[in-house]
Amino acid sequence: MAHWKRKMAALAAICALALPGGQIAPAQEAKGAGQDNYVFKANAELVLTNVVVRDAKTGEFVRGLKQSDFKVLENGKPQQISTFDFQSVDMATPLKEATVMGLAAGVNGPGTKAAVVAKPEDLLNHRLIVMFFDLTSMQPEDVDRCVKAARDFLTNKMQPADLVALVSLDQTLKVDQDFTSDKTALANEVGIYNGTEGQGFAEGATANSNQVEDTTGYTPDESEYNDLNTDRELFALRAISKSLERITEKKSLLYFSGGVSRDGIENQASLRAAINSAVRANLSIYSVDTRGLQAISPLGDASTGSTRGSGAFNGAALANNMSANFATQEVMATLSSDTGGKAFFDSNDFAPAFAQVQRDTSAYYAIGFHSSNPARDGKYRKLTIKINRPGMKLEYRPGYYAPADFKHAGREDRERELEEELASDLPATDVAVYLDAMYFRLDENRFFVPVSLIVPGSQIPFVKGGDKDKATLDIIGEVIDEVKRPIGSARETVKLNLDPALQARQKNIEYTTSFNLPPGKYHLKFVVRENQTGRMGSFEADITLPDMKKQPLKMSSIVLASTRQASKKTSPLVRAGEEYIPNISHVFRQNQHLYLLYEVYGPTKEKLAQGQPKGTKAGIDVLSSLELIQGSTKVYETPLVQAKAVNVEGRDAVAVELDVPLKGLKPGSYVCQLNVIDDAGGSFAFPRFAVLVREPAANATPTVPASAASGSGAVGTK
Repeated sequence: MAHWKRKMAALAAICALALPGGQIAPAQEAKGAGQDNYVFKANAELVLTNVVVRDAKTGEFVRGLKQSDFKVLENGKPQQISTFDFQSVDMATPLKEATVMGLAAGVNGPGTKAAVVAKPEDLLNHRLIVMFFDLTSMQPEDVDRCVKAARDFLTNKMQPADLVALVSLDQTLKVDQDFTSDKTALANEVGIYNGTEGQGFAEGATANSNQVEDTTGYTPDESEYNDLNTDRELFALRAISKSLERITEKKSLLYFSGGVSRDGIENQASLRAAINSAVRANLSIYSVDTRGLQAISPLGDASTGSTRGSGAFNGAALANNMSANFATQEVMATLSSDTGGKAFFDSNDFAPAFAQVQRDTSAYYAIGFHSSNPARDGKYRKLTIKINRPGMKLEYRPGYYAPADFKHAGREDRERELEEELASDLPATDVAVYLDAMYFRLDENRFFVPVSLIVPGSQIPFVKGGDKDKATLDIIGEVIDEVKRPIGSARETVKLNLDPALQARQKNIEYTTSFNLPPGKYHLKFVVRENQTGRMGSFEADITLPDMKKQPLKMSSIVLASTRQASKKTSPLVRAGEEYIPNISHVFRQNQHLYLLYEVYGPTKEKLAQGQPKGTKAGIDVLSSLELIQGSTKVYETPLVQAKAVNVEGRDAVAVELDVPLKGLKPGSYVCQLNVIDDAGGSFAFPRFAVLVREPAANATPTVPASAASGSGAVGTK
């Protein structure tokens, strides 16, 4: 869980790339992998693949072909071509002005650039190139090298059909220049990466490193640090891809990086997500290792201490160093090969990378078809494209992964979906969720914060399992402080195994967890997913834990409950062996009781009368009652409850419990006023809240205890 929290904190700043025409792409459901140089795009209905046709002898591109000249097969079965188009940069209409959205920061601050928007049809036959500078992985000399190459391309080799965008990853993912054909603007903007911009996050040492600083003889294993950096870089690539999905033209991304490390199967889910997002967006990644040609010495370099033992003399150290270098290039090579691009390693000349991008996107046929296989199983489907003319060589992607529904998604993909929804600024509304949080003081600088969520049983697709109604819920949540730091987190899979007699579909399923937090203001967000269809719902709330030193009457939250169940927990919600299950909806039945619990902290001591024996402890005098008001009429009031002594040892608190039988009340809405008076201190409070009383439910059944579900949080039905 701690590992997950660190990942989420590091990825919270990732933003989306602005597009010409102001289009932001929605997520689509397709996956892909393969080799060669050309990409496909798949969505719920249409599969697009780019095909380059060359003369087998001369290698020249063949023009003038028609839809009837092509035949598409998927897993050996013929497919009907639905869309056919030919695109060539030679037919591009030059844009008279820069294609800029005005969203990039620029050298003069946000919004200072022209806001000239190109229409989607204006992008036809244009070459769309994104230059992505991963400053977190590059040292200053690497940045200088790639900036020089980029400037040379922009100044001397950029063609009128080219539209280029600049993106960088440093502390955050930034769009430094939106798509534009303005060479001067691009050349000026790329220059900001020089000098101190490239600090580089040095790769951490691992237990297998033999080039480490020789200070204590101990090699710290910083693999988790490297995994976090890699996830951050891959999620940045995924964010860029997602923002480009709706632009159907072929797009290219030049990825300038000083190497990306991966430890075994770690980062596998992030890598696959980045590749699949690029494939869905018809985006080819061209990776460029900005370290250039490196001389790897068996003795290491001046940045680390010398090696120990015989490794420097028997070749083991050199082999280890070379393996480490190859490992940092492996992820970049995978990104390129699986998205239809190419990787450029071990060269100080970056010009071939730019030339390859221009060559691969100069001209191509875009073929689209609706698959005759409707299954959303996520399986790989082999594509075969044939042409009815002899002497032709076809270049295309040999297959794609079909869209996968929730049932066919893997465990890592499902977990990633939860984390993404938790990090999203938009709420999930497919499942109704309601949340409430309360607080009880544990000491002067710490509060116990119980959090309760309810989900209507009608929203959960229960399935029959023997003589039980079964369902599984995934719950994830976090608490963030005022400066957006994650302070607490929760992650549980709750398995419901309920008796059909409980009629759970007609009730609310309640889940309760808790946090220990210091005073302050916090933001809570929880996401609930039912694991039959994958639908999700989320709820967010703010809570303020007060500094009670400044309050004359120090009170906890007021807990309303219709159920108390036996519990051996040590919690402010447990009194005399019974735990209050918060009723956060404030809806009660006439055949239930309204149980109320709250605490008063540090009540004022009464003055001792003269003549009291030495050692006599001063008492307290806290008075409580509850009034129920309907309209302007008080219809019920509980007897006065008087506390003369502290009853919560160790916390200097008085716990007050009230019990209101609702049998004599008519159905309807009521306003409840709680009267709390500290008579010895002369302080008081009269908080109000609303409740709704309904008629008894037919075939009423008791609340399900927490043991009906697996998981550490309390679960029940109401």
